[in-house]
Amino acid sequence: MSGITQRYGARRRRSMEFHVYFAMIFLLAIPFKMWRWIVHVIRRRSLNVRGPFARAWAEADRITPIIFSA
Repeated sequence: MSGITQRYGARRRRSMEFHVYFAMIFLLAIPFKMWRWIVHVIRRRSLNVRGPFARAWAEADRITPIIFSA
């Protein structure tokens, strides 16, 4: 991993407001992602998919920066 540049290690510290919005979006996304996960498991008949919490986390991680970039 010596070829990785320093820019990937330097991240801006996120504010308390960012964390509050992230938590709210995460908690709101859980029921919807739980439903979609159940439907996905029933259709595929396999538990070999990302769980509802991982899906909700990814959704919050995708939406929250968009809110703060506006």
